[in-house]
Amino acid sequence: MAKGDDAVRRKKNKAICKKLRRKNDSSTVSAKAAAAIAAKKRRKAGKRRMCQGMCFSLPSPDDPFNDHHGKEKFKRKAPGKKKLTTKEKVPHREESATKRENTFGGNISKKSICLQVENQPVIEVTDMADCCGGVQQRKCELSELPSKFVFLCLSSIENALHHGDAYSDGEDNILSVDTWGLEFLKCYSTGKDLIETSGISATTEQVAWIVSGVADTFVRKEKQGLSFASPFLLFLVPSQEKALQVRTVCKPLKSLGIHTVSIHSGATLDHQIQGLKSCEPEFLVSTPERLMELLSLKAIDISDVSILVVDGLNTVCTAGFADTIKSIKSFISSDPRVLVFNDSFNHMSIPMVRHLLNGSICRLSLSNTITSLSSCIIQSVRVCTSDEDKLLRSTEALDQFRSSCSHNSNMLYILRKDIKCNKLVKTLKGRGCCISLDSNTASSNDRVDSNSRSGPVVSAIDLEHLSTAEIGRYDVVVLPSFVPSIDTYIHILTKMACESVNGVLHSFLTAEDGELAGQLIGILEQCEQEVPETLQDLHHKSEMKE
Repeated sequence: MAKGDDAVRRKKNKAICKKLRRKNDSSTVSAKAAAAIAAKKRRKAGKRRMCQGMCFSLPSPDDPFNDHHGKEKFKRKAPGKKKLTTKEKVPHREESATKRENTFGGNISKKSICLQVENQPVIEVTDMADCCGGVQQRKCELSELPSKFVFLCLSSIENALHHGDAYSDGEDNILSVDTWGLEFLKCYSTGKDLIETSGISATTEQVAWIVSGVADTFVRKEKQGLSFASPFLLFLVPSQEKALQVRTVCKPLKSLGIHTVSIHSGATLDHQIQGLKSCEPEFLVSTPERLMELLSLKAIDISDVSILVVDGLNTVCTAGFADTIKSIKSFISSDPRVLVFNDSFNHMSIPMVRHLLNGSICRLSLSNTITSLSSCIIQSVRVCTSDEDKLLRSTEALDQFRSSCSHNSNMLYILRKDIKCNKLVKTLKGRGCCISLDSNTASSNDRVDSNSRSGPVVSAIDLEHLSTAEIGRYDVVVLPSFVPSIDTYIHILTKMACESVNGVLHSFLTAEDGELAGQLIGILEQCEQEVPETLQDLHHKSEMKE
């Protein structure tokens, strides 16, 4: 070995020993410097930490651009069936079912939708089970939030309406956070018949929520193995223009396997008959007169309709088609759920509403007006000449109730201690009525009656205990002696008969109640109720005295 080489080797060994001494002497190297030295050695040796590997990984044949930073490429599951487009036609029910299965069962399961309600935090909805079980902080029930399929229907409708500029209020509408729609699904989940008491016809947004909710129900039943020979939804509208509006809202659901057909007088009868033969629609939108023509020709079968929606009921009745709607309902052999939009508070349409809605109902409205809250409640006002006359009228109301009431109807007498009513109390007790004139018995009897009695209940309470009584379950309320203030009358009117369209409020006035006659007339006129001439005379007499 050359002398020069030996000198170089000694010099190198000397440097190595110096480094080893520095490494063993921790006092001469700070912790920060020691960490840097260790990282440098690991980098030179090819042994890096996870974070360093992500930053300094080398390209490979599988990842030439180092996009995955040395990590294995994530393997996704094999794609499902081909996604169907809106261009594909659905002429038969079987093809519609296949399309719904592909869309509802395959593609939606990987989607998540953000729902933001006013004044509430954003919720990411991935599945209804996750909403109820996974999101513990909300503790929401299954029926409180729409399903994924409802969101998908709303999204399809909204995109189509925005594209066609069909919104009446501009492009700022967001269907998924519509307050009315969320309230509708809450009431719809109860399984009861519904009545919209705002006094208007169905808007575009309301129709979108209705058809989306019904479509979700249809898909769920179909996935359970049920089949339907008739249209699942029958949507009756008052005019051709309304039929086209509803058809426009339902049209985007065709891509999800929900086919809609609209029939009206704007097209020839033969053309519509041929169209019904070529397809089996899930939703049917029709005017009453044209549907009746098709039913008379046996061109369509609606015997198994599950959902019946009647829009603009007062307009239909005013046009003279009330009997037509009754005939159409008689063609439905099943017991469909009914949703009624009564576009008026006129008491003349109440008989038709009661014909359509027989059982327990759910009132649907965002309006807190007197007219909306007291919709379908008949206000019967009579002016009596004496106490004996009031007793007679009150007894007649009881007889009328028992002769015409249904099995689940209840009746309530609201008495006043400051006015003598001993004869009436004895009469009511003699006829088997439940009398509760103190607060403790009033509340307890009210609970007992609501839970244990199966037949009609006739009760009586004192006016002082009105705030603790559950008057919402009483269809018929009698005021043998009129209330001392009109606010109390409004409270009774808007709180009674919450789950029924058979509400009747009997009020008996005397000459002593003349001061309230004018305000009572105002309420009757506001609710489009009949104002008796005797009440007007009482009001005029009270004005003359003043």
